[in-house]
Amino acid sequence: MNPASDTRRLPPLNALKAFEAVARLSSVSLAAQELGVTPGAVSQQVRLLEDHAGAPLIRREAGGLALTDLGERLLPDLRDAFEHLKRAADVVYGPMQRQSLAVSVPPSFAVRWLVPRMARFSAEHPEIEIWISADMKLADIAGGRADVAVRYGRGDYAGVRSEVLIEAGVIPVCSPALLGTLRGPADLANHTLIHVGQGTLEEPRPDWAAWLKSRRLDRIIDAAAGPRFDQTAFAIEDAARGRGLALAPRAFVAEDLASGRLVAPFADGYLATDMAYWLVTRRGVLRSEAQAFIGWLRAEARADAVVADEL
Repeated sequence: MNPASDTRRLPPLNALKAFEAVARLSSVSLAAQELGVTPGAVSQQVRLLEDHAGAPLIRREAGGLALTDLGERLLPDLRDAFEHLKRAADVVYGPMQRQSLAVSVPPSFAVRWLVPRMARFSAEHPEIEIWISADMKLADIAGGRADVAVRYGRGDYAGVRSEVLIEAGVIPVCSPALLGTLRGPADLANHTLIHVGQGTLEEPRPDWAAWLKSRRLDRIIDAAAGPRFDQTAFAIEDAARGRGLALAPRAFVAEDLASGRLVAPFADGYLATDMAYWLVTRRGVLRSEAQAFIGWLRAEARADAVVADEL
């Protein structure tokens, strides 16, 4: 071992923490709030780290703060280092201390898929406390605002890792009370079509116009008529109450179909799509809690796929 390598001074931990917080939050004042110090103290610590580096790490621009090339190279390794420190702290404080995990998902995914399964995860991992944020805002995964996210789209998300969790192809569903009046897709002309509009961050999804066109019924049946909701979960509930038919991802209605609360009236009703629900995580080392939750999500999704193939 080269003795000289041991004599290099490590930058002060407070300086590293200050830089990581400013880089993640893009704000000195927000970093100061998080760290419980003044903005001046944060700026001083960042300057101290720049003195150690011998070059600027952060620059001010018209739109706010930005990292220099050196800052961009430093940040990923620094984040990984802090994650390793957190994991070491987990060992110190004991395996049964409850650890929180922030999960960001679309509202309908939360209501129709995730929440009904959470009791199983809690039974398997009582030491992990899940905080679910269900809204239409895309959580800043790369910036650490959430540990794990599920997003609906095509998976082209910059700065993060993404993988398909659940395919988003849809099937028509309705109350069993309507089943006797639906001998074939053409009978939809006599029923109400329940629609899901595009939410704030929802990308284009299969709608009744696409479904009817795939069955060559678009010139016979009005694809625009009928009530509209901004969430798939609401449309499914309206269909279950007998108002009409809704299009839903198979994974969202698997339990209702199994229980008989909903029925899929057409044997060939599935419409595939290039959209999916994507599992999204940041790049780099993930906390053990995040790894456990991701593994559980994958297992649940695989089980769903088997059920879907049997529907």
